[in-house]
Amino acid sequence: MTQDRVDWVDAAKGICIIFVVMMHSTLGVEKAAGELSWMNLLVSFAAPFRMPDFFLISGLFLALVIDRPWRKYVDRKVVHFFYFYALWVTIQFVFKAPGFVGEYGLTGTAQLYLLSYIEPFGTLWFIYILPIFFVITKLARDWHIPVWITGLVAALLHLSGLETGWLLIDEFASRFVFFFAGYALAPLIFRIAEWVRLDWRQTAAYMLAWAATNGVLVWLGWAATPWFSLPLGFAGAVALICVASLWVQSRHSTIITWFGAHSIVIYLAFFLPMAISRIVLLKTGIITDLGTISVLVTIAGVTGPAIFYLVMKRLNIGKFLFERPAWAYLDEPKSQKQRNVVLEAGE
Repeated sequence: MTQDRVDWVDAAKGICIIFVVMMHSTLGVEKAAGELSWMNLLVSFAAPFRMPDFFLISGLFLALVIDRPWRKYVDRKVVHFFYFYALWVTIQFVFKAPGFVGEYGLTGTAQLYLLSYIEPFGTLWFIYILPIFFVITKLARDWHIPVWITGLVAALLHLSGLETGWLLIDEFASRFVFFFAGYALAPLIFRIAEWVRLDWRQTAAYMLAWAATNGVLVWLGWAATPWFSLPLGFAGAVALICVASLWVQSRHSTIITWFGAHSIVIYLAFFLPMAISRIVLLKTGIITDLGTISVLVTIAGVTGPAIFYLVMKRLNIGKFLFERPAWAYLDEPKSQKQRNVVLEAGE
């Protein structure tokens, strides 16, 4: 652990963002090619825990800031994410506009863009829904609703299997329980991470049991059903915490933890190198195995934004893409030192 970061949290976020990019990369390659690849097995295996863990980690440090005044809280937890959502949904539309105009016309494209502020667009839904989770959790605390009641309602929403056809509503019902658990159970989660480092044998036994159970339920097609997805989401989140806690003890953990510390930089920008690499690899036909193509597209999707970010930082240009400018604050902006790693899931 560094002075102001928790190493295993960054490692867990790094693993999560790789799985997220892997999922979009693999499914994109398979859709373009019209057939499945062997990478689909890994994507399917990760499905029960990929987003639950991301949301759980996003709630871990909320207890430290939830009692801030509403102005400061909204600035850090709502305006912060809205700025990056509005910026990057516009950037995505610029790149996708030719296709949209050809399919929907200018008016239809404009309507689709405006609709993206009501219904989250594409891969950006995560940073759209996070502020809602932050606000709901603070309201529950301010209204003195017992934690167990909020947690129970969140669990029942997940178990309801709500499917309205509106992504925002359905994902809220499905994911809020994991975010709230990260907030409410943070002390327990940190104790688990510490236990993992002290007793790796029991950790290994748990990992084997979890991997077998998760794999069988995915293979049977039961993992996506609400009554299985809820325990599998938590079990997988714990497994990922175990992996991250052990991984950071390795000297090879630096890259993964860096990806985790800058996970949302990758999350915002991976769509472009992912799309370009997919098109190039499929069009040229240099590689014919779809699984290998999916792996290469995943690597491009993860490393492309990282390289772009480092180059811009080195050249001291384009800061507004990954760092909220002073005019976009409701409250007093952070100092430059505090904003060096700006896009944290909890800030």
